Amino acid sequence: MAQIQAAGKQFGLSRVIVNRRFVSNTLKMTTKTSPNGAKLKLRRVAVDTYHENVAYLNRQCKVYQAEGFQALSKVEVMANGRQIFAVLNVVDDDGFVKPDELGLAEQAFAQLGMQEGESVCIAHAEPPDSMEAVRRKIGGERLEIEDFRSITRDIVANRYSKMEMAAFLVGSMHTGLDREEIYSLTRAMTETGEQLKWNATQVVDKHCIGGIPGNRTSMLIVPIVASHGLLMPKTSSRAITSPSGTADTMAVLAEVDLSPERMHEVINTTHACLAWGGKARLAPADDILISVERPLGIDSEGQMVASILSKKIAAGATHLLIDIPLGPTAKVRHMQEALHLRKLFEYIGDRLGLHLEVIITDGRQPVGRGIGPVLEARDVMQVLENLPEAPADLRQKTLQLAGRILEFDPDVRGGQGYALARDILESGRALQKMHDIITLQGSRGFDFSLAPLHIDILAQKAGVVTTINNYQLARIARMAGAPMAKRAGVDLLKKIGDSAERDEPLYRIYAEFPADFNFAKNLANSDDGYTIGRAEDVTQAHMEF
Repeated sequence: MAQIQAAGKQFGLSRVIVNRRFVSNTLKMTTKTSPNGAKLKLRRVAVDTYHENVAYLNRQCKVYQAEGFQALSKVEVMANGRQIFAVLNVVDDDGFVKPDELGLAEQAFAQLGMQEGESVCIAHAEPPDSMEAVRRKIGGERLEIEDFRSITRDIVANRYSKMEMAAFLVGSMHTGLDREEIYSLTRAMTETGEQLKWNATQVVDKHCIGGIPGNRTSMLIVPIVASHGLLMPKTSSRAITSPSGTADTMAVLAEVDLSPERMHEVINTTHACLAWGGKARLAPADDILISVERPLGIDSEGQMVASILSKKIAAGATHLLIDIPLGPTAKVRHMQEALHLRKLFEYIGDRLGLHLEVIITDGRQPVGRGIGPVLEARDVMQVLENLPEAPADLRQKTLQLAGRILEFDPDVRGGQGYALARDILESGRALQKMHDIITLQGSRGFDFSLAPLHIDILAQKAGVVTTINNYQLARIARMAGAPMAKRAGVDLLKKIGDSAERDEPLYRIYAEFPADFNFAKNLANSDDGYTIGRAEDVTQAHMEF
């Protein structure tokens, strides 16, 4: 923290603001004294429980038998004035956890901050007080900002089980969040973590609401905008249900797991970064809720807006461009829905003091050719290198979006941004900036070799490609192993409007392992995601740049 706050160069990190209310409540919860009951030896259990604290007791443990603990109940673990909350799992294998031990999974063990073998106590955890607000929300009542603050504080303190978080998410989706509730939730999530401040009058950012495979515009916009001199500290998430996120694709080229100090070093030199946001601890309540939302397939409007804007506010953004792709298999499928979402973003952004603009873009099909980390990184570098084979749609969308961001600069007149972005790209300045960012973050080379197993998916008849199913193509790429297998994925050979002969390849699947290869091949054979028809049947794009 001191290193970050000490940094004060022109475009460096000025300070990190830690919400005092959150710190105060956290300290109250972590200074409870241990009970006088029996103590157990602490054991580290090498299990990644992904955003959930998990504790393990042996079924023959005397404390377990005496206290009446049950599997999946919430417990408090206490020692030396420290306290964490965890979900209890019961085991029957002494090799996993002995009867005189308490096991903690990786995340819980790190939070407790003690050594293996030290003595700890365990007790039943009281239900979090904020669950009363969750029950009111499920019942259809509207919540106030203090309710959301209480809920998000308890979530970050691991007082909620995943079941309880699911209740909050489903209740919010079922009864809905009005505009004031979305604003309150956004503020509450922002306050749960660190908030970055920068020594710059303008800090720009861009976010796409997702749902479109490929679409790696951020990796192109960042070096273009930074070359102009605007500050763009881009933190992105890793993929959860998509074939690749920006952080996954950038990780092909450079290190993305940057500490705040390393982020500052990169940004101070290049005006930008392309990093994974996990280490910065920005709006951590959002990360925890996302880990529950995605497996449930929950992506409600209010939660999405609060999630996006809380992260941007915490990262110190002053100017933000939101991209809403519109298409029959995109997240947003009707213009009326897109316009409603735009108004909601603009209202919440205005309340938060954020200069925010929203554009509606073509979401009828994947953007670029590659779907998967290496394939998407290849597309990005082809555009930066101005190669003839670079995907034209990725280049065009990048220039449109980058142009709008450049026009945040008061010295750039409205309508001039596109031409300025094009000049920066064609001159090679964006490519050089990308190389600078990669070098400072830690280069991983430029190996675009693909997985060894591959198969072409062929057109079943002759005609014109009229539709491409975004969701199905993303599923096929995931089945092939992306994003965990970085060289796996789907390489598109035909896009909407292209002609195809019978048995001509539509796309090629790449996989590292036979099982993944067979899963992806069988899925594509059952539904290849393409519709072949007449030229007049091609769905027209609805865009607003």
